[in-house]
Parts: sequence; structure tokens; C-alpha cells
Amino acid sequence: MRRFNYIITFILLVLIIAACKKDKTVYSDPYGEGKPPLGVILSRDAIPAPANGTVGTEVTFKATGLIPYKGKIKFMFNGEPGQVTEVTESTIKVKVPPFGSTGITSIAIDDQLVLGPLFKVSGLINIDPSFRATAGANGNVNQVYPLADGRNLVLGWFTNYDNKGIITPLNRIVRTSADGEFDRTFRTGKAANGSLSRVIELGGKYVIAGGFSGYNQRTENISNITTLNVDGSIDTIGVKTYRRPSQTDTTKYFPKFNGGTNDYISKIYKHQNKILATGSFRYYVRRVYTEHNHDFTRDTVILDSTEIRQIARFNLDGTLDKTYRFNIATNKGLPSANGPVDSYMHTDADQLEKLVLFGSFTTFDQKTAGRLVRLSPNGTIDDSFKTGTGTDNSISSLTYNPVTKKYLITGIFRTYDGKPAVSMALVNLDGSLDQTFVAKTFEGGYPGFARQLNDGLVVVSGSFKKYNNVTRNGFMVLNTKGELAGNYNTTGPFSGTLSDIIETKSTDGKRALLLIGGFDRFDNIQVSNIIRVTIE
Repeated sequence: MRRFNYIITFILLVLIIAACKKDKTVYSDPYGEGKPPLGVILSRDAIPAPANGTVGTEVTFKATGLIPYKGKIKFMFNGEPGQVTEVTESTIKVKVPPFGSTGITSIAIDDQLVLGPLFKVSGLINIDPSFRATAGANGNVNQVYPLADGRNLVLGWFTNYDNKGIITPLNRIVRTSADGEFDRTFRTGKAANGSLSRVIELGGKYVIAGGFSGYNQRTENISNITTLNVDGSIDTIGVKTYRRPSQTDTTKYFPKFNGGTNDYISKIYKHQNKILATGSFRYYVRRVYTEHNHDFTRDTVILDSTEIRQIARFNLDGTLDKTYRFNIATNKGLPSANGPVDSYMHTDADQLEKLVLFGSFTTFDQKTAGRLVRLSPNGTIDDSFKTGTGTDNSISSLTYNPVTKKYLITGIFRTYDGKPAVSMALVNLDGSLDQTFVAKTFEGGYPGFARQLNDGLVVVSGSFKKYNNVTRNGFMVLNTKGELAGNYNTTGPFSGTLSDIIETKSTDGKRALLLIGGFDRFDNIQVSNIIRVTIE
């Protein structure tokens, strides 16, 4: 009986295996050999007629194989569908769509795509050919500071500017003409050995700040901030250090500005004839030069520190101003924010020297703060700035326009004071949300930086690919309602980040914007971190 059961089991196994094999033969390969080619060619070599045009222009492209698919053709200008007006054996005519922009053209038929030639959509924003720094900078540009004589100081993380630093590096600071031309008379030597974030003029000197420890021949003894003479040389002072009996002269030269921080300084401002700094630091530091080592054989440099987080005010000689946001009893600065901060300082008369702080914090000086707070000139919280619950997530940039009296914020937030505000919002001077401006949906990324111009237009850059379901490759212009502004959004792909957008003029007096930051493409053209565009 047992043997009979084995035989039955064996027979069942054979039948099951046979059935499985039979099942496999009745199904076809789901991937097959792929779809046959369409036989459509959209010529990438033939120049469209016309070669460029504005929104609404009818353009003829060389194309073959389209007749069988007449009713299925979707023609796109940089991802935006245009109106097909005619299809022949050798051409296709299409109108540039309302939000078409410079870039690659393409034809979509069902789920197959055929790429075509580049087409330039003409609009109201164009690269300014009169800007002289055509090669740009080889690293991030953080600030362009205008001087009284019309020239500019340009700072950042670069070692070459307009190809003038190929042999001798131009380390992080140069002086230029108003049109960006390099000024060789600014003598900085080796300049800064780390990133420069900001410069101001105060007390007949330039004050520079960032993340660096040396400048030109002074290769050490700097802690992220120092002063320069107007010719670009570092401001130094002779110090009588410890002298051994065998020595006759022990004068050594150190940076005159004896003070700094233990970490990066992102912004500095003139504040009541002193220097106010904000950044990621936790300690103020200064150096003592007149101490000797343990066996009295030479002088030493001692680094002294005082705890003060994110916001500090310096006197002009570099000493810490303990009258601003400082607790004398504990010998520490006030608590400040419980997360990263960035800042903006008011220079307009009615809000003069008020400091706005934004970032990724939920408390400030141990009080609830929804990632946005404003300080009075004395450093205390300005209670007239009522943000409610603020934003529900971090703020990446904040700019202010003194003409419109609005703050513009960007970030990864979804609400402001409990009201919908998707990644971008206009905020009134009193801290309330301007609900007449409504940001639409971003796809593929977020806005990293934005500024409202004096006429109310809003210029935005970031990592996004679409805005309100319209292709905008990282750069766009909105109206005061948050909608894409007509004819301002024809520029092609932008790649990178902006650190500032500065309203200015072109050489021939046209309205212009100076764009600076860390970017390598604008309007589908390769650029290097600083350009000027005209805006009509």
C-alpha cells in the first residue's frame, strides 16, 4: 500500500510539472520586441523659419513621416504644447504657445517622443551683451557691493574672475566697473583663504566677513571677519609682544581688528556705528598677543572666547559690544534661536536698523517663534511684528522691498499663520500674510530665492521644473497675484541657485537685473555665476 501511495504521488508531481510547463507556453513575453519606430523625423539640422519668435508666432519646421499621425501629433516648445496649424509631407507649422520658452522642440505621438531643433522664444528678458564680465566667476558669487564712485566690490567663493585669475588667483574678492570689468588697481594679494560672504564700509575701512582664517600675508589670526584698507590691503597694527632679554625689538604685526567668531558669518551690517554680525557661530573669540609660553622663551597667541550665539555686535576695533543682546550676569549672549538663522537688516527710515531673522527655528530667546522674528534696534523682539504661528516648515530666503513695503519669503513650508502658502508668500510690514498674492503648485523642486521688484513683479529661482503645470526650468517672473507674467517667461533652462537679484541699468540705460549666485546655465546658455539681463 505504501508503495502504491509513492507511485500516485510521483504521477501527481509529473502532472503538476507538465501543467506548469504548459501554462508558461500560453503567455507571450510582456516586453516583446518593443514598439516599431514611427518613421517620423523632426529635423534637428534644418533651421526653423523663423529661427526665433515671440509667443503666437507661426513657425515652420522640417519634418517627414507625419501624415499618418495627423490627429495624434502633440508639438512642444521646451515641454509646452503649441497649436499645430499645418502638416505636409515635409513640414509642420506650429504656433508658439502662451508660455512657450527657449529650448528643445519635440513631437509626441501617443507615448513616443521625437526630438527636434532648439528654438529661441523671444521675450522681455534677455542676457545683456554690454556686461563686460563675459567669463563670469569660477565659483559662487555671494555679494556685489556698490561703491560711491560707481564701481563694485564682488565677493564669494571664486579664485578666478573673467579669466583674470588664471596665473595669479583672485581669491574671493575683486573690484569691478559698473559693467563688471575687472579693476587691476585693487591690490588684495593672495586675499582670503576661505569664502567671503559680505562686505560693508565703516570708519574709512572695508569690513569683510565669511568663513576664512587668513588674508594675503596674514595667513592666520583671523576668525571669519577683518578690516581692509581702501586699496584692498589688510589693516594691521604693530604689537609689542613678550621680549626675551637677548631681544631688542619684539614688534609684530597682526590684523588690527582683534575679534571674530568660531564659525561662519553669513551677514554683517552697519548698526549704530558698530558692526552687527549673524551666522552659525556660537562663540565670540579674540586673541591675546602679549603672553609668554611656560618657559618664558617666546611669545604665544592665546585665543579667548565668550559664548554668544548667532548674533553679535562688534566695536570697530573688534571687541565684543556687551551692551547688545548680552547678559552681563552670566557673561553670555542671549539664547537666540533654537535652529539655523539667516537675516535681513532694514535701512529704510521708518524701520531703520531693525533686524529680521528667518530660518529653521521654533523658539527665539526662549519664546515661541514660527521661523520668523523681527528685532527692534536695541536687540529685543519687536512685538509689533505679528506673524502668528509663522510657517510650518523652514524658510530658505527672505527679501524686502522698501517701495512695496513687503517681505517675500521662500522655503519648503505649506502654510503661514495657518493659512495656505505653498513654498512662497508675501508678508506685510506688520507680519500678516498678504493674501492677494497666492503661490501656485511647484513641481520637481522648490523656490530657493525670490525678490519683488519695485514695480511689483516677482523674480523667482530654484530647483523646480514646473509652476502651475507650466514648464519653468528653475527661473520665472510672476505678477503681484502670483501668476506667471506674460512675455516675461520665455527664457530657457536655468541651472543653479541665486544669492541675489539686483535692480540696475545696462550700459545704454535699459532697465536691468544683475543676477549672482552659483549657477551655470541661463536661458539655456552656459554662464558662470554672474550675469546681467535686461528687463523691458
